[in-house]
Amino acid sequence: MDFISTLEHIATFIISAPVFIFMLLILLVYIYDVLQKKHSVLRNFPVIGHFRYLLERQGEHFRQYFFSGDREEMPFDRSTRSWVYRMSKDDDKSVAFGSTYYIRREGSIIFSSAPFAVQVQDSLTTPPIRIGEGYCDFPFEASSLINISGMSYGSISKPAVRALSKGARESGCWLSTGEGGVSPHHLDGGADLIAQIGTALYGFRDGDGNFSWSKLEEVAANTSVRAFEVKLSQGAKPGKGGLLPAAKVTDDIAKIRGIKPHVDSISPNCHKMAHSIDELLDFVSRVRAATKKPVGVKTALGGYDFLCDLFSAINERGLQSAPDFLVIDGGEGGTGAAPQGLMDHMSLSIRDSLPRVVDLMNKYDLKKRIVLIASGKLVTPVDVAWALCMGANFVNSARGFLFSLGCIQAMRCHTNRCPTGITTHSVRLQRGLVVAEKYVRVANYVSNMNSEIEQIAYSCGVKHPRLLNRSHVMLVINQTAVPYAELFPEVLKS
Repeated sequence: MDFISTLEHIATFIISAPVFIFMLLILLVYIYDVLQKKHSVLRNFPVIGHFRYLLERQGEHFRQYFFSGDREEMPFDRSTRSWVYRMSKDDDKSVAFGSTYYIRREGSIIFSSAPFAVQVQDSLTTPPIRIGEGYCDFPFEASSLINISGMSYGSISKPAVRALSKGARESGCWLSTGEGGVSPHHLDGGADLIAQIGTALYGFRDGDGNFSWSKLEEVAANTSVRAFEVKLSQGAKPGKGGLLPAAKVTDDIAKIRGIKPHVDSISPNCHKMAHSIDELLDFVSRVRAATKKPVGVKTALGGYDFLCDLFSAINERGLQSAPDFLVIDGGEGGTGAAPQGLMDHMSLSIRDSLPRVVDLMNKYDLKKRIVLIASGKLVTPVDVAWALCMGANFVNSARGFLFSLGCIQAMRCHTNRCPTGITTHSVRLQRGLVVAEKYVRVANYVSNMNSEIEQIAYSCGVKHPRLLNRSHVMLVINQTAVPYAELFPEVLKS
């Protein structure tokens, strides 16, 4: 009996031990909360006050599933994300019972339907554009209207880069490397690459952090690299360089960038190579001469004086001095990490800047010389068709392609804990991103985007999307649809 009694006591202790430990932890938390001086809520409401912080941290994730309407959430509402998901999965893209789009809300976009739409059999293939034609030895022919904007290896994971590269090759769009340099993972898929030269010169720097012309020529020797892009700034953080937290600077990423591993990777806020318009044009010309490939410039805009001065300088120096393409990024652009003041309040929206940029290019007679690429929260066929109507030649998108990879807008890009494996370097979390599956979705997204843009063009009465112009789209102002052709009449060269 004594033995059985002892066993009963042991069993009782084992069962009660977790309860005892739990109560002890609660007591310790209570004592800590009462004594600490940093948080008023915890000091006044020990233990239970932690639920307030838990709900605050998780609120944005709960809202998108349970509380926000399909057209309410930011930065991308559920309706937009679902549209991209369906295109990526090649699912049925039709909707039923009527639109949930606020057709009379201020700023809504409405296309002008033609009384006699173009029949598919009467349509024309969207003509490609040869970037740098006549100004370099190896011009780049591009045909896809939608392409992949700069997302560096570092800000996104190895499998994400590989899936984008393979998907770009499959669909015929280009892939910008972002400012982290050209990695083997970009090259694995065989995509057409635009190698971005950022302010930190990652992938193009020597041991002292200075620009290396030999590194440039080494990158240019790869046939997958079709062009180079000098990034002055981007819409999500104009006036500030890139920020990659130490947790995301792996040995592999550090080697490619030419920096120390496990240390914050912070880019300068401006280029060493270009502190003025003349220096910028000189640098563009030198890179083009060294690589024999097209060279462009990417920038966000805070006004139009810069472009007026740039275009004036090009006309004075000659067309050979111009960048072969210009990427205009809107202030609504996204990134993995940026100060909120810059993210929310710095730089013009692409909706405001793009038509004015086109007008300036026409005024200075540079539209035929410089290929114009628009970027900034343009993820649907409507967004791209609008940009084409304004006068853009192509559109770059980053977050649209993140959604195609399976992004759920968890807003954890900068934490290295992305639940879908896209923006994390945790091997465990990357396991969820299967390249063989996701690259197909990337290719589907490109194919369906181009197809739906063509549908919009046919409905507007033109035979291919490059024939769209401002007369084909309207903007809702004071609950009235006003043609863009009236808001921004065509500007002729001076």
